[in-house]
This record gives sequence, C-alpha cells and structure tokens, in this order.
Amino acid sequence: MITHPEKPARGSNPSAALRYALIPVHGYGIAVATVARMLDDGADGGRARVLSPAEAVPYGAQPVLLAETTVYGARQVEEVLRRWGPLPRPWLVWVSDAPARPVPDARYLVRALEGRLAGVARVAYLPVLRGVKDADEAMEHKTVQTAAQKLRRALEGTR
Repeated sequence: MITHPEKPARGSNPSAALRYALIPVHGYGIAVATVARMLDDGADGGRARVLSPAEAVPYGAQPVLLAETTVYGARQVEEVLRRWGPLPRPWLVWVSDAPARPVPDARYLVRALEGRLAGVARVAYLPVLRGVKDADEAMEHKTVQTAAQKLRRALEGTR
C-alpha cells in the first residue's frame, strides 16, 4: 500500500490502543467494514479492527460480534457463543438488513442469548450502504455518522 510519508498506513497507528476486536459471524461485507469505521472514530484504524478467522482477541480489546438481523445471523451468533470460552463476554452489534424489525425467531433467539453477551447494540438499516464503494465513502453520509454516534454511545455507555 502506498501512503503519504507523514500519515501512517491504515491499521498501523501505534499511538491508538485497540479498543474493539470485531468478529463478523457470517462473512465480511460493506456492513462489517462500515461498523469498523464507525467504531474507529477517526483513529485511523487503531481503535477498531476486524479480526481474521480464528485470530485471537487481543488482550485488552472488547470483543464485538457482528451479525445481520436475520435468523441465520442469530443462529451464527449462537454457534460462536457455544464455543466462546473464558474470554470476556462479547458485545453483539446487530446490523439491520432491511427497513423492518427483525423476524420474531431472530428476536427471540437474540433475547435468549443476551445473558451470554455484554450487550446488544442495533444499527438501523442504512440504505446508503447499497450504493457506496467503501466504508470511507459511507462515513461521508449524515445517516451513517448519526448511526455511528449512537453505536459508540451504546458500546461505551455500559463499559
């Protein structure tokens, strides 16, 4: 990657401590990339990072599971929690995949799993994600900035 000499490459900012270790439960896409940028809060890749499959949660980072508001997404969260182990309880960031409430089966399953989670933060449906090239472009939109503020408040409010 070619970067400006005065600006560190994304994800290599040594002065910012990793705060959120993001674990997508069913794949990487624009929603995952955008949530990472939302939680990064301008720290140039140092506060939030998407973990690779089977990568350990770094010491001191809050684990955050990312899933869509589908039954499949809720089932994937359940599978991850079955194997979770002694790590700190993760947050669940539940990203809406449609401009409607999650179906009852998904809501009930997530409600049943809440005791094994540090909390559940919901990101409203963001139609702008369907037409952007990347997360940086998504963050230029007011609706995404507002959702980012709500998400950060939710995760930092009870931490």
